[in-house]
Amino acid sequence: MSKVLITGGAGFIGSNLAKALVKDGNEVVVVDDLSMGQIENLAGLDLEFLEHDVTDKEFMHHLLRRYKFDYIFFLAAVASVADSVERPLETHAVNQEAVLDTLEFIHHDDLPLKRFVFTSSAAVYGNLPDMPKSETTRCQPLTPYAVDKYASERFTIDYEGLYGIPTVAVRFFNVFGPNQNPESPYSGVLSIITDKLKNDEIFTLYGDGSQTRDFVYVADVVKALRLVATKTPKATVYNVAQGGETSLLDMIRIYEKVAGKKLKIKQMPARKGDITKSVADISKIKSIGFKPDWPLERGLRVYWEYENNK
Repeated sequence: MSKVLITGGAGFIGSNLAKALVKDGNEVVVVDDLSMGQIENLAGLDLEFLEHDVTDKEFMHHLLRRYKFDYIFFLAAVASVADSVERPLETHAVNQEAVLDTLEFIHHDDLPLKRFVFTSSAAVYGNLPDMPKSETTRCQPLTPYAVDKYASERFTIDYEGLYGIPTVAVRFFNVFGPNQNPESPYSGVLSIITDKLKNDEIFTLYGDGSQTRDFVYVADVVKALRLVATKTPKATVYNVAQGGETSLLDMIRIYEKVAGKKLKIKQMPARKGDITKSVADISKIKSIGFKPDWPLERGLRVYWEYENNK
C-alpha cells in the first residue's frame, strides 16, 4: 500500500485515477478547490478529501510534511487555454508557481518521495508543422497556459537532475471519458459534443472541422500515469495519447454512428491560439510497457453508454 496525493483529484482525470488507486488498496488524499472538479466524482471512494487551493503554500507544506507521501500526482491546474489568455497572472499562480513551490518544499524538507508526477499538455507543441509530435519535437507554446505547462515540466525534470527528487512529466493529448463536466468552460470538446448529442442541442464548431486531434480514453491515461510513476528509469517527459490522428469532423461522424443520431452544428470562425493539427508519437512510453487498450470508437461507445445511464 502506498500513500498517494492527487492534486486536482476531484476533476475528470484525477477522479478516475483516484478510483483506480483506491481500488488497489492505496491510501489516497485528494486536494481540490472544486473550481473545476466535482465532489460527486469521488462518491463512494474510501479516501481523504480536502477542499483547498494548491496555491496556499502553508496548507500544502503542512500536508506534505504530515503525510510524507510515496507518490504525488500534480493534476491541479486552470486547464483552459482561453482563461489563461484572459487571466495570465491568476492562472500562472496555479499552473506554475504552485508546482515549483511543491517541488521546492520536497527538496528543502528532504521528503522521502518515490515519484512526483507532473501532468503537462500537448499544448506545449503549438502549431509547428512537425508530425507526429515526439518528446524531442520542438515546442512552441502559444498561450500562457502552454508556457506555464512547459516551464513546469522543465522544473519537474530538472529537480531530479539538480536535487535528486524522483520526477516525471507527461503530456496529455485529447483525453475523454466519464466525469468530464460539459458545463465547465474548461471542458474537452468530446464532453461538450456528448452533452449536445444527448440533449439534441446545437454544438458550436470553431473552424472548418479539419483540425485534427489524438483522442485518448481516460482509462488508458490512468494506466499511463501509474506506469510512469513506477517504471520510469529516470526523470523524463512522455506523451500520453492513443497515437492516432482524427479530424474533428471524422470524430463527429464516428460518434453519430455510435449514438445513432445526428449532431446539430453551428459553425464559427477558428479561435485565437487553437491548434490545427495534433497527433502523438507514443513510442517512448511504449518502451516502458504502455499499450493503449481503447481505440476511439470503443471509448466513445463506453462513454456514451455511461452518460446515458447516469
